[in-house]
Amino acid sequence: MTASVDDLTRRDFMRGTASATLVGVTAASTALAAEKKPAAGKTRVVLVRHRDATDTSGQAKAKVIQQMADDGVTALLGEKDIRVAWRQLIKPNDVVGIKSNVWRPLPTPAPLEQALLRRVREVGVNDKNVAIDDRGVRRNSVFRTSTALINARPMRTHHWSGLGGCIKNYIMFVPMPFAYHGQFCSPLGKIWKEKLVAGKTRLNVLVLLTPLFHGVGPHHYDAKYTWRYNGMLFSKDPVAVDTVGRSIIKAQRLKFFGEERPFRPPTRHIEAADKQHKIGTSDLNKIELVKLGWEEGLLI
Repeated sequence: MTASVDDLTRRDFMRGTASATLVGVTAASTALAAEKKPAAGKTRVVLVRHRDATDTSGQAKAKVIQQMADDGVTALLGEKDIRVAWRQLIKPNDVVGIKSNVWRPLPTPAPLEQALLRRVREVGVNDKNVAIDDRGVRRNSVFRTSTALINARPMRTHHWSGLGGCIKNYIMFVPMPFAYHGQFCSPLGKIWKEKLVAGKTRLNVLVLLTPLFHGVGPHHYDAKYTWRYNGMLFSKDPVAVDTVGRSIIKAQRLKFFGEERPFRPPTRHIEAADKQHKIGTSDLNKIELVKLGWEEGLLI
């Protein structure tokens, strides 16, 4: 059974982290920025990190994950109260699908799934109208009739798209996923206009607790190419969140290899999702990045 988030107060959370910061500004002004509405003309992405988000084996800690998720959502929406923030995202009469990812070496952490589910239920959504799924979304009655989607998955290098993130996580909504592997997966953005998903996504969570930053081959995984970054990114925009995540992965690759290593294949689907499919922004200059929590090894 997942422990209650009430066991971890905000004071405990902040005690376990460095002060909240934005590049070049004070912790106090960062906290103020997080409580304000997103800047006009920019897409807000929130990065939350905690030194103790995972244990030494990389397993997510439920209480810390819940607090990180709450801080990410409140900062994203510029609210102080988590329940007020969630009522902006989800209504009691919504049918909510939480799109997860079950790739065995690096799945969406169960504590994050439960943290999101808990807040959806607290809004007043009936249990029969909310579900968590990945590969079965096309058959799942909740996802087939959904009015709202929450998109949550870890970022990792990928054989077909260079990187797998929030954009790519919707590939299971189409009957022939392989049909989207051409042109380095540039067609992925089209999926976001399909009937099952178009206009429904209320929140994207890109998990960077122990991301995979390098690999070769269609099913690659080697733990030596992961690290305990202990972060999560939150945004309404899947392209913006993947853009920021890519910058962090690039920085880790440079740190690890001592030189720049281009993604192979290139991550063209991120720019294509912006320029061709118009589902978000891939321009870092148009992204308002709010950073909360642990500073060490920030990489961005």
